Amino acid sequence: MMTPGPIVIRALVLASSLALTARAAAQTSPSTPPQPPLGINEQIEVVATRVPEAPHDVPVSIEVLDGDTLRAMGATNLRDALSVAAGVEIAPGSDAGPAGAVPEFWGLREFDAFLLVVDDIPWGGAFNPDLTTLNLRDVERIEVLRGAAPVTYGATSFVGAIHVVHKPAAAERSYLSARGGTFASGSVALDLAMPAFGSWKSRLTADFDRQGFRDERTSFARGHANYRGASRSQDRKMWLFADVNWLTQDPASPHVRAGSALSSATPLDANYNPAGAFLDDTRISLAFGTERAVRTKARWTTIASYSHSAQTMSRGFLTDVSDTSSNATGFKENIDINDLYADAHVIWPVASKVQFSAGGDFVFGNGEGRGATFTYTVPLSGAVANPVAERARLDLDSESRRLFSGGYAQLEWTPSTRVHVSTGVRLNGTWERRGEGEGARHVRPAGSVGAIFGIWEHGPDHARLFANYRDTFKPAAFDFSLAENEGVLEPETARSYDGGIKLRAAKARVDLEASLFRMDFENLVAATVVGGLPSLQNSGSTRFQGFEIAAEARAARSIVGRVAYSFHDGRFVDFVQDFDGANTQLAGNRFEMSARHLFSAGLIVAQETGLVGDVIVKYTGDRYLDKRNTAPASPFTTLDIGVGYRFERWELRVDGRNLTDARAPVSESELGDAQYYRMPARRFDVSAGFRF
Repeated sequence: MMTPGPIVIRALVLASSLALTARAAAQTSPSTPPQPPLGINEQIEVVATRVPEAPHDVPVSIEVLDGDTLRAMGATNLRDALSVAAGVEIAPGSDAGPAGAVPEFWGLREFDAFLLVVDDIPWGGAFNPDLTTLNLRDVERIEVLRGAAPVTYGATSFVGAIHVVHKPAAAERSYLSARGGTFASGSVALDLAMPAFGSWKSRLTADFDRQGFRDERTSFARGHANYRGASRSQDRKMWLFADVNWLTQDPASPHVRAGSALSSATPLDANYNPAGAFLDDTRISLAFGTERAVRTKARWTTIASYSHSAQTMSRGFLTDVSDTSSNATGFKENIDINDLYADAHVIWPVASKVQFSAGGDFVFGNGEGRGATFTYTVPLSGAVANPVAERARLDLDSESRRLFSGGYAQLEWTPSTRVHVSTGVRLNGTWERRGEGEGARHVRPAGSVGAIFGIWEHGPDHARLFANYRDTFKPAAFDFSLAENEGVLEPETARSYDGGIKLRAAKARVDLEASLFRMDFENLVAATVVGGLPSLQNSGSTRFQGFEIAAEARAARSIVGRVAYSFHDGRFVDFVQDFDGANTQLAGNRFEMSARHLFSAGLIVAQETGLVGDVIVKYTGDRYLDKRNTAPASPFTTLDIGVGYRFERWELRVDGRNLTDARAPVSESELGDAQYYRMPARRFDVSAGFRF
C-alpha cells in the first residue's frame, strides 16, 4: 500500500488544530448550550425495509449521513457527501458528462448496478440512475445501503442503494447562499419556507450552478427548482413533489490507454470533442403520495410519480492516437424517456413483537434514441476544436420499453429485546422489448432473510452480531447506445451473504461496524463493441468478496471523527471474451477499475454557531484498467479541507478539493474504446450563506 506521504501528515496536524480550536471556542462561548452526542439512534432509515428504523437495529450494512454533517463538509456533489462512507467509492465524471458520477459498492463499479432513490422515488425509473440531475440542496439525510434491497425495490436494486431525503415541507428555516470558485465556477441558491395555507405547508428550493474544470472546454451549468408540499392530520398525510432540472454540459474527453498505460502522446487535459459539443438534459418529475390509518396502528401508503427526460448530445472520441485525417468518431443523438412509478403498501403491527408489511409496485419506462455517427479530424494536442459537418439525418435508432412489477411481503419479528429478525419475499414480473424485436418476459422470486442479536447491552451501549442473505435479479442494463437493437440480454442475478458486528460504546459517543461479504453474480452486464459502436454484453460469472470496517467518535460541540477501511476482491469466475479475434478466458482476473483497498479518515466540526469545517483524507488502492489485467493503475490519495465560521445568521467558508491534485483514472468510458476519465484537478471555493 502506498504510504500517505507528508501532505497527509500535514492534514492530520491541521485536523488536530481544527479540533482544538473548535473545543476552545466552545469553552469560551457559555451562551451555547451543551449538545447531546449525535447517536445513530437519533437517525432513521427507510430504504432497507420501508419501516423507519435505526441503522443499528437492522441486520444489514447501512449508514445514515445527516444533513447538518453534509453542510459542515460543504458537500455539493455525491463524491463529497459520501467521502467518509464505508465501502463506497464515487468516481466523478463519466460518459454522462462532467456532472455525472459512477458509484462503486462492494468493489463493483458500474453505472447501473445500484439504486438511486430521491424522497422514496426511484430516480431513473426503469432505466439507469439519473445522477447528473441529482441535487443535494436542502437535504435532511442520505441513507447508504450496501447490498441489494430485493424485497422493497425489486428488480431496480442490485448491489446497493443511495436514498437522498430532503427536508420536510414543514421545515421553517430558510437559507440563501452564494459560491464562487476556480475555473469560473459559481452558484446561487435559495431554500425557502413558504407561507402555510391551513394545514398545507410547503418548501421551495431554487438554485443555479456553474462548474468549470481544468480540462479544455469542459464545464456544466445547471438550473434547478424543487417544490415539496404536505398536509398532515392525526390519521392522514398527503404530500406533493415537483422537480425541474435543466442541465447543459460541455463534455470532457477521456484519456486513451496505449497498451499497459495511459498514452503519453495525449496531453493531460486535452479535449477531443468537435466544436460546439454538448451533452444536455431537461428533466421534469412529479410525485404524489398519501398515508392514512386503515386499522388500529396500521398505515396504508400510496406513492405515484411521473418523469420525463429530454436528452440531446453531440460529442466525439479519439479513435487513432495520431495527427492523421479522420482520427475521431462523433455521436449525435436525441433521447426521450418517460417513466411511471407506483407503489402501495400497508405496514401493520399484527402483535406486540411482530410487524408485517405487504404491497405491490410497478415501474414503466419507455425510451427512444435517434442518432447518427460521423468522423472528423482533431489535432492530437486537443487544444483546438475543429468544426465538423455533422450528419443531418438521424438514421440510427435505439429503443426500449420496459415494465417491472411485483408483489412483496415482509416480516419484522422482535422475539426479545436482544433479537430482531427481518425476512421478506417478492415475486417479480418483468417485460422488455428493444426496437422492433421480440419482447422478453421473466417471472422470478427474490427475497432476503437476516437477523441481529445483541450479545452485550449496557444502557445506550451495545454489541450486536448480524447476518443477512439476499437473492435478487434485474433485467440487463440499457444505455441507449446506437448498437442496442440486437436483442434483449439475459437478466443479471446475484446472491449475497454478509454479516458482522455493530458496536456502540463510551455512552453512545463511539460507533463501530465491521462486516464480511460475498456476492456471486451471473450474467453481469459489461461493455463491448458491436460493428464499431459501443454496446453491452453478458459477462458470465463474477464474484465480489471482502471486508469493511468503519468507526465514528463524537465529541462535545458536534465534533465528529471518522475512519473507514475496505478490502474488496472482485474477480471473474467464468467469462470468455474476444480480444483481437482470439477468445480469452478471464477466470481469476480481477474486475477492472475495482480497487482492493479503500481508506478514508475525516474530522468534521458541525457547530450551530462558531467554527465549522472538515478535513477528509481518502486513499484509493491499486486496480487494473482492463479485464486482462495487463494495465495496472497506481494508488492515489486525495485531500479535502474546508473551514468556515457561523454567526447567528451568517456563515462564511473556504473549501479546497483534491488538494493533492491527484489526476488518476477513476472511471472507464463505454463509448471511447480503452479510454478513462481522470480525477478532476484541484479546486477552491469561497461561499457565504444567510439563515432566516
